[in-house]
Amino acid sequence: MIWTVPKIWNGGTAIIIGGGPSILKQFNVPQSIIQGVYTKKLSPEAYSPYLSAIHKQHIIAVNVAYRIGPWIDVVFFGDKSTWDEEKANLRNFKGLKVSCATGCGLENEASVKWLRRDPRRKVGISDNPSLISWNRNSGSAAINLAVHFGAKRIILLGFDMQLDANNNQHWHKMYASPLKTVQFTMGKHLMGFPQMKADLDKMHIEVLNANPDSKITSFRKLNFKDIRL
Repeated sequence: MIWTVPKIWNGGTAIIIGGGPSILKQFNVPQSIIQGVYTKKLSPEAYSPYLSAIHKQHIIAVNVAYRIGPWIDVVFFGDKSTWDEEKANLRNFKGLKVSCATGCGLENEASVKWLRRDPRRKVGISDNPSLISWNRNSGSAAINLAVHFGAKRIILLGFDMQLDANNNQHWHKMYASPLKTVQFTMGKHLMGFPQMKADLDKMHIEVLNANPDSKITSFRKLNFKDIRL
């Protein structure tokens, strides 16, 4: 059943947690904790205390980012593989679960709110609260979800679209792809942002990217500590 997104954050700020490793630098996570998560000796929830500044904000976690803490409001994913691999844990997640994934029967999954991908606006921002612009990746689609929730300001965390100095793709090691595949995929992911920016400007919605080194150039980039919540 197709869901219609309610404006639960109307006029507010939404923070979206992506998968890029820059989030660890932005919140000064110690290297010992990072290594613990990377080697799976620690769960991603080990990062939670370092993200205390956003615990009371409106949060959308993309893909496995919901594992960082129970204070996360919404998990969003658009890939079938996320549901296939995470369905047991996702069903136990207490927050709102939203997806536009196809090919896995989520339109009939009672625990997940399902949105159809907008066939007329594959990139950019769909203004239909029952549709979502896919933009070739879950992180970008999550921005559209925040718009549907009524957010007027959106803060991006871990939206790097590049590997870090140690060739890490994510702040975790739950999954990874060969470097050439990653670089090609990230190039495709970047293609939707100019149209998203144009649509968001028309809607008078501000997006801040909390990573000065992000490859995304469409939104203002700055350190998280310089953003006023």
